Amino acid sequence: MKIEQLYTGCIAQAAYYLESNGEAAIFDPLREVQPYLDKAQKDGAQIKYIFETHFHADFVSGHLDLAQKSGGKIVYGPTAKPEFEAIIAEDNQEFTVGNYTIKALHTPGHTLESTCYLLMDENGKQHGIITGDTLFIGDVGRPDLAQALVDDLTQEKLASYLFDSLRNKIMPLADDLIVYPSHGAGSACGKNMSKETTDTLGNQKRTNYALRPDMTKEEFTKELLDGLGAPPAYFPQNVMMNIQGYDSLDNIIEKSKVGLSAREFEAIANQGDVIVLDVRHENDFVKSHIPNSIFIGIQGGFAPWVGSLLRDVKQKLLLVIPEGREEETITRLSRVGFDHVLGYLNGGIEAWKSEGFETDTIASITPEMFAKQLTADSIVIDARKPGEFEAEHVTDAVNIPLDTINENFQSVPKGNDFFLHCAGGYRSVIMASILKSRGIHNIINVEKGFNGIKQTSVNCTQFVCPSSKK
Repeated sequence: MKIEQLYTGCIAQAAYYLESNGEAAIFDPLREVQPYLDKAQKDGAQIKYIFETHFHADFVSGHLDLAQKSGGKIVYGPTAKPEFEAIIAEDNQEFTVGNYTIKALHTPGHTLESTCYLLMDENGKQHGIITGDTLFIGDVGRPDLAQALVDDLTQEKLASYLFDSLRNKIMPLADDLIVYPSHGAGSACGKNMSKETTDTLGNQKRTNYALRPDMTKEEFTKELLDGLGAPPAYFPQNVMMNIQGYDSLDNIIEKSKVGLSAREFEAIANQGDVIVLDVRHENDFVKSHIPNSIFIGIQGGFAPWVGSLLRDVKQKLLLVIPEGREEETITRLSRVGFDHVLGYLNGGIEAWKSEGFETDTIASITPEMFAKQLTADSIVIDARKPGEFEAEHVTDAVNIPLDTINENFQSVPKGNDFFLHCAGGYRSVIMASILKSRGIHNIINVEKGFNGIKQTSVNCTQFVCPSSKK
């Protein structure tokens, strides 16, 4: 028997491949399913089951494509109501994969259908547990994502269910059990996840705040909900795609991977309901880009930022892509349900320029220049998360986290120039592109962000201070 974690850093998601004696199971697969098929073929195994821990909100699962291509049966936990053929497991129902037994443990809380899968070897020994979004390393799943699907369902009710699930189904299990969660640090499905992606259950009982044995349900609910920000706008749309079904990724790639000449590209872009999405490196975008295009670089947390900022998965997109990364970009967009790519600019920005079309730039300075130009009257906007800002920031800076820019657009100064930075230079260029697309051009981007500011040769201590000293 072997179990392998297949971790995708861009969306901080873990799928699992289990194989035993010529049979295999996949847990929470990504939308691009070929890697799972290749693994099974290499092992000479037949994919028997595709287990889903719940209806995912942060990505579109590959269950339908994988079932069609492998013949495996899709399995959900109790109360799940998918609009396609699937096995709806009963609580404690067991499934065999080769010499292994997989027991479904219904653990509502993150969602009503959330289910963990207990892994047992041929001797009945419990080896591990695939916990989905019920239990993470250092955290548990947020209880506010399923409210819209059921009348009178509140995050407080879901938190109460999650408390009971953890105490009654998970914590009584053996300490040496290996915990295999669906997400790690960076996922919006929790707020305090570790960068580690597996652990023993015993260590989680000792270190995870949500598993304290003396914790009351009221204390659990309060701590779980404290500081929980609004979920990204694309989450409910991904849930519905996972419930209702979606087009095959093969079809999405075929219809989206269309190279367009600059003139074709320009004609479609002028239709008015299309966003030009530029996924090159931020340094390239700063130097030259198509006016009103939005930058979200593929080298960063690409897909979640697309979902959080563009919001509508039905949004039509035109792409500016580094050469050779066309299919990768389309695939990564499809992971979060953005399936309406109309094509990409053949030849990139140079082809655009060669036709004489206008380009734009972003005013950008080095951290050293920023330190020299900063005065008591300067306006500084910090695009980092509140926790980053509170730990340390430029004196008198204004915190407008990137993921809130759509709500806080009116807070951005429209008159005098202002400095804009993040931690390393990626998020500030995203924000600058959004602002410029809406007519705000009085932006001076600070390269390398706060990390660069702290390393300047100029004495920055007069500008940089821990929030505790403010």
